[in-house]
Amino acid sequence: MSDLDTEVLPLPPRYRFRDLLLGDQSFQNDDRVQVEFYVNENTFKERLKLFFIKNQRSSLRIRLFNFSLKLLTCLLYIIRVLLDNPALGIGWAPILWVERKMALWAIQVIVATISFLETMLLIYLSYKGNIWEQIIRVSFILEMVNTLPFIITIFWPPLRNLFIPVFLNCWLAKHALENMINDFHRAILRTQSAMFNQVLILFCTLLCLVFTGTCGIQHLERAGENLNLLTSFYFCIVTFSTVGYGDVTPKIWPSQFLVVIMIGVALVVLPLQFEELVYLWMERQKSGGNYSRHRAQTEKHVVLCVSSLKIDLLMDFLNEFYAHPRLQDYYVVILCPTEMDVQVRRVLQIPLWSQRVIYLQGSALKDQDLMRAKMDNGEACFILSSRNEVDRTAADHQTILRAWAVKDFAPNCPLYVQILKPENKFHVKFADHVVCEEECKYAMLALNCICPATSTLITLLVHTSRGQEGQESPEQWQRMYGRCSGNEVYHIRMGDSKFFREYEGKSFTYAAFHAHKKYGVCLIGLKREDDKSILLNPGPRHILAASDTCFYINITKEENSAFIFKQEEKQKKGQGLYEGPSRLPVHSIIASMGTVAMDLQNTECRPSQSGGGGGGNKLMVPTENGSGSRRPSIAPVLELADSSALLPCDLLSDQSEDEVTPSDDEGLSVVEYVKGYPPNSPYIGSSPTLCHLLPVKAPFCCLRLDKGCKHNSYEDAKAYGFKNKLIIVSAETAGNGLYNFIVPLRAYYRSRKELNPIVLLLDNKPDHHFLEAICCFPMVYYMEGSVDNLDSLLQCGIIYADNLVVVDKESTMSAEEDYMADAKTIVNVQTMFRLFPSLSITTELTHPSNMRFMQFRAKDSYSLALSKLEKRERENGSNLAFMFRLPFAAGRVFSISMLDTLLYQSFVKDYMISITRLLLGLDTTPGSGYLCAMKITEDDLWIRTYGRLFQKLCSSSAEIPIGIYRTECHVFTSESQVSVNMEDREDTREVKGPWGTRAGPGSGHGCHLSSGDPAEHPLLRRKSLQWARKLSRRGTKHTGKVPAATEWVNQQRLSLYRRSERQELSELVKNRMKHLGLPTTGYDEMNDQQNTLSYVLINPPPDTRLEPNDIVYLIRSDPLAHVASSSQSRKSSCSNKLSSCNPETRDETQL
Repeated sequence: MSDLDTEVLPLPPRYRFRDLLLGDQSFQNDDRVQVEFYVNENTFKERLKLFFIKNQRSSLRIRLFNFSLKLLTCLLYIIRVLLDNPALGIGWAPILWVERKMALWAIQVIVATISFLETMLLIYLSYKGNIWEQIIRVSFILEMVNTLPFIITIFWPPLRNLFIPVFLNCWLAKHALENMINDFHRAILRTQSAMFNQVLILFCTLLCLVFTGTCGIQHLERAGENLNLLTSFYFCIVTFSTVGYGDVTPKIWPSQFLVVIMIGVALVVLPLQFEELVYLWMERQKSGGNYSRHRAQTEKHVVLCVSSLKIDLLMDFLNEFYAHPRLQDYYVVILCPTEMDVQVRRVLQIPLWSQRVIYLQGSALKDQDLMRAKMDNGEACFILSSRNEVDRTAADHQTILRAWAVKDFAPNCPLYVQILKPENKFHVKFADHVVCEEECKYAMLALNCICPATSTLITLLVHTSRGQEGQESPEQWQRMYGRCSGNEVYHIRMGDSKFFREYEGKSFTYAAFHAHKKYGVCLIGLKREDDKSILLNPGPRHILAASDTCFYINITKEENSAFIFKQEEKQKKGQGLYEGPSRLPVHSIIASMGTVAMDLQNTECRPSQSGGGGGGNKLMVPTENGSGSRRPSIAPVLELADSSALLPCDLLSDQSEDEVTPSDDEGLSVVEYVKGYPPNSPYIGSSPTLCHLLPVKAPFCCLRLDKGCKHNSYEDAKAYGFKNKLIIVSAETAGNGLYNFIVPLRAYYRSRKELNPIVLLLDNKPDHHFLEAICCFPMVYYMEGSVDNLDSLLQCGIIYADNLVVVDKESTMSAEEDYMADAKTIVNVQTMFRLFPSLSITTELTHPSNMRFMQFRAKDSYSLALSKLEKRERENGSNLAFMFRLPFAAGRVFSISMLDTLLYQSFVKDYMISITRLLLGLDTTPGSGYLCAMKITEDDLWIRTYGRLFQKLCSSSAEIPIGIYRTECHVFTSESQVSVNMEDREDTREVKGPWGTRAGPGSGHGCHLSSGDPAEHPLLRRKSLQWARKLSRRGTKHTGKVPAATEWVNQQRLSLYRRSERQELSELVKNRMKHLGLPTTGYDEMNDQQNTLSYVLINPPPDTRLEPNDIVYLIRSDPLAHVASSSQSRKSSCSNKLSSCNPETRDETQL
């Protein structure tokens, strides 16, 4: 290779101004030819055009110079007027000739010459073949009128005093200003607000009109009354403002003619400018303008990205977001691609929201709109999916793209994403917090079947409330229910806490019990400093450290609590641990201060014994009347765990399980289940959960409930001979989210004896991918049918079911009228409610406001009273106004939109999603407990209070109770509901417990019954009629009025009418069963549950009386945490615990 080829060529020299004019001459003596490529033509004209027009920065300087020249000419004209002294008298001479000083003339000539040369140069550079297009422009004509006469006066001195309308340069200055603003935007590569530009143009137009009129009238009136500039300006302002005082008027016809022309121009030009301004204002109102960069740097704001903004979604977000005191100074910027709704616009005009909520119409996929929202300065970005879309997968795809766009534009902005379908969740796993709607929905509905009203419990926990709802109600249950609804989950570092720091080095169970005893707070979990995993009830073997983060349930957080100590001598002598006359002061709420005043007993943390003595930790049975002996004592909660004495089981339940040998009545056909992880997950990102599984996958044909196959010939639920009641799920399609309904019901910590058969009633046939995922679970079947078809319901075994779950159908989520999306579901459920009154039906609705139509009774005065209470609570600003609706309080209705607050709360409580998923069983962390329920029976009432139950559970099975699900029996009257206390039941003494158990003072608790026990319903119906008669007689005796008897007669007639209606419905069902060849022995006339109401009490006070059939929510410790214990200690400690009674369990779980 030659040296010439290997030589490195020198860099070409930098272009100087000489090179710009003459070109580069450095290579002209070289034999080689250098070819240079130019964006523009390399000619002198093109270089000038590049400098004066095309280059933004140089063009901006030229236009700024031109604008300054025009302003200078106007200023020189004003100076000339002020120095002028015209001769009096009317004639043309004062109009045509003026007095102009030599120095002033020289300056004006110089400025005019420069302007003329610049104009001619720009005409030359802009020439494109048509010279007339350049000449007949208004700006060119004005330039010639104001510059050529001055140039002519250089060569013809007599014309130096000729009048020249230099004041018309103000219009050229306005034109130069518009061009300068455009060049400025091009130079900085940013667009300013169009509204600002239009306002500036309108202001300049008005200023030019006034200035032209002022100078023109002043000059023409030199031949009249010789007005000065100030008087002319005053006249123009009065005239253009249409006031017209008449004290100053033009006297000669030229000035009068000029006024007519100026008014005509104003009537044409100004309306056009105002029209464009109004149009831009309307567009700005639609798009929302911009969020100020200065405000974004000085104030904190969050961005809400949605596909379409509905009023319900907006109010849920705003009420929950601004419920936290530290978020009051935040701004909310809403970024939505659709135009603002009328209702949304009306709400955002309220002063409460107008000052801190900004609506921007735009797309999250456009960087311009993200820049308008100042996403890079935002504290957080909430991206919500549109659940009203028919195609929910398409809605998820839009959400995913929005999340990607925000992450690309502002990688440091925390993302809070809501996803509908679980299979799309892994696309947004980079987000800081993700809530999958279908995962949470199906898991919550599943837990509703084994832990009643789990949906209500979770909803109340994730909503912010002061606990003031229902406190003015005359109903005791409403006051207690509303007060307990104010409990939420909070966190605090143990070393900084007054609640828990005294328990450092003690067991978790010990701290939980004594914190509840002393402060009324419920410790549910913790997180180690060196571990990011949250553990719910890690058990008594977990020793607390000062660096642990404690999670507890309370009315308010500890930082907002005031502590008031009471002396111990106020306690009565001989009373038990929780028998003091005063309630725990956790309910003394100072709403205005946002604090909770707590009365703290001066008791030491010592082993608790009953006041009258009693023996240790043995469960003592009371005597027959309950008055001749001391109350049984409860074992103390140990500071450190004693594995030999710890019973990791529920002593109050009567369950029994034997997984080694099948019972005699089950026969030899029982298939042994194994514990393991499901081999086939239907989607990516599902959390692995240890479950009860079949040893061998069931063939797909065996999963069909209503059709036999070569493996079995069963064609209905009766033929299978299930030992437990069925759980039926009605859904439109077998989506991947339905998998999360099955997993919590087949989790390893559920006893095999407790497993309920699951029947999926599907409108559409499931695909093989879904069947492959569920074929490994025991007692899971499907059937094609619809919930609105009675035959389908009977074939799937509804008469043998204890729970029916009706899932909202995707095809009905969108309707012409939004709130009509639930119409079909509500009517179908109402039909089933009439056909099968004792069946527990859990319904999912699209809109929470429609829950008032569930189990609708048009003439029920108590429901009408609850409706008025809901309206009153909503007017008081409650976020939970719907909580007193009986279907919601009982956990019979649920809307996934209620869980939107879970995502909003995560901005302040970043642990809420993790805790909720642990409670629902969606995540299983080693060592973390799970949510379950325990029923209080008549034999358990010796414990008497919730506080003693807390001690009993902590000391025996290390379980943490968090609430009560209570069912009461009420008698309805025309005005309100009357609670029937135990003292008023002279005719029901035979059903009292042997210890004369009664309702507590003022508790208002009546006859309690289980919602799923039809055997008690006939007795309830008979007793209810007897109580109603007694109340009617009492009302007549006390008031002496006839309407009470009339009301009683009406009640009897209504009862007979309903009984007749139930008989007709019963005959209808039996006839359909006979037609389908189904046995009718399983169906009998079941009583209506209209005499009962149920509600949830979260973390009730310790002195709350336990009632029969109360269901207690428990957080039970992880059974696998006790696997390390010896087999002998497990057998001797408990016989009904999943992981503590069977040696095979240890092997299987370890495997």
